[in-house]
Order: sequence, then C-alpha cells, then structure tokens
Amino acid sequence: MRRIFFAVLILSLAGSASAQNDTTLTRRILKPTEARSNDHFLIQLGYLSWVNKPDSINTSGLPRSFNMYLMLDFPFKTNPHWSVALGPGIATDHMFFDKTYVGVKDNTSSIRFQDLSDTSHFRKYKLTTAFAELPVELRYRFNPGNDRRSVKIALGAKIGTLLSAGVKGKDFQDKNENTLNDYTEKEKSKQFFNRTRLSVMGRVGFGHFTFFGAYSVTPLFREGQGPVVRPLTLGLTVGGL
Repeated sequence: MRRIFFAVLILSLAGSASAQNDTTLTRRILKPTEARSNDHFLIQLGYLSWVNKPDSINTSGLPRSFNMYLMLDFPFKTNPHWSVALGPGIATDHMFFDKTYVGVKDNTSSIRFQDLSDTSHFRKYKLTTAFAELPVELRYRFNPGNDRRSVKIALGAKIGTLLSAGVKGKDFQDKNENTLNDYTEKEKSKQFFNRTRLSVMGRVGFGHFTFFGAYSVTPLFREGQGPVVRPLTLGLTVGGL
C-alpha cells in the first residue's frame, strides 16, 4: 500500500511540473477566457469526532483534524463546469481525553482506555494519528470562468496509509489535580491501528472557502484490537493556486 501511494505521489508531482510547462495542453482543455484558480493547494481544519465511541471512553477538549493536500485539477474538455482532481497530502487527527490512559504500547491483545479519575493522571492527554493520503474529487463549479467568485461542490474519496500513531501527556497530577511533575510524556506505536484508511468526503462553498466533511469507512483500530470507531471530521477548507 505504501509503495503504491508513493509511486502515485511521484507521478502526480511529475505531472504537475509537466502541466505547468505545457500551455498547449491547457488550451486544449480550457479556452483562454476560462483561465482560473484550480484549488491545487488545500488546507483543512475541522472538528473531529469518533462515530460509535463507547461511553466508557472519556474524550474532552476540542478534538481536531488538520489536513494539507496538493492536487491536480483536470477540467472536462466538453464541459468546463466539471473537473476531476487528485493529488497527495497529509492528514492528522488529534483526539483529547479526560483523566484517561491510552495503552498504545501495552503488551495486550487490544488497546486499553483506562479511567484514571481516582488516581494520578495527566492534565492534558491526546492521541494523534498521521496519514499520507491520496484524495480523488469530482468537482463542479457554477461559474468556471471566474473561479474566485463561484459556488463549488466536490464529492470524492481518499485512501491513506498510516505514518504514525501515538499519545502525548502533559503535566502529571494527583487525583485532586495537584501538580506532581510538569513534564511531557510521549509514546508511539502503530500496533493496534489499521494501516490503511478509506474515507468518503464532500465539500461545498464559495470562492476560496468551502465547508467539508470526511468520514472514515474503515475503523480506526484493527478488528478485535479496539473499539469499532470511525473518525468523522467537519470543518473549513481554504483553497488556492
């Protein structure tokens, strides 16, 4: 999976360089009067939730996702309202917990979410995952001749490979929330996580700003090694170039 992803990444970047130098190809696809911003570079910030999360897992704070993509846009020759876009990117999720221990490195058959309300715990604690992703979008612009002033709709899917997973705790406290040690602890391990993620996604908005949603079809954790939760993110996309 990872070899396939990076092969597509190299081909995408090579295609981007070729497309920028080949103005003849651009003229064949779009008329000169239809030059536009193609949303090559996308930045996403969203609110993260876990669908089907058990009540026993105490999440807290503001869970969030941060994604960045570099995409190539291919308008339809017969209808410039429509285009297909694809390209590589990085997606990170940050889930926060309240007085909880997450055993990403434990020598157990499944990942543990241990309630530490009655004992020592970290004041701030989060689980972070990072995926290399390849999204594919079918895009529609209501005003393809002026992309910056057009309503946009996009639907698609993305496949990703897990780069890293781990937890980070900060400020160790006793059960009465008195500080015992203001140090930071980090642990990393991918043993309980699905290495491949398939998600469906959609965007709608105006100009450079669109609202997006992404839902993971595959569970976060491997079968039998954790709760069957699926990440869902809703947020804002800023596009440009």
